[in-house]
Amino acid sequence: MAYLAKEPVGWVAVEPRTAYPHLLKSRTVWSGRKEDRTDDGVWAVTCFVVRKGYRQRGITYALAAATIDFARRGGARALEAYPMTTPPGYEITWGENHVGSRQVFAEAGFVQVHQPSPRRVVMRIEFAD
Repeated sequence: MAYLAKEPVGWVAVEPRTAYPHLLKSRTVWSGRKEDRTDDGVWAVTCFVVRKGYRQRGITYALAAATIDFARRGGARALEAYPMTTPPGYEITWGENHVGSRQVFAEAGFVQVHQPSPRRVVMRIEFAD
């Protein structure tokens, strides 16, 4: 949860990747990847919501950064995200961008590890033991 002056303004979904059955079946996310999808040690950031009236204030950036410590404290070995990219000349609507943008995760320290489609990337942080 994100708060601004004690007012809830946003939230982010993050938990073990195995908690998201649709993610585990996603052809887009897994295209070309040879990894154990059922590894509970890998967590996933799947969705952001920022309340209307509070958007464009950097709240998504703060939420993305907060996922790192949250996942680490929860026992994750790695944390993944599946953001959208914006090709030149194309705009992504807010509704499409509920998964976050590549820039949000890059600024939080995630590294791109895969690009399964022109509009989707897999970003990841590995945690040291």
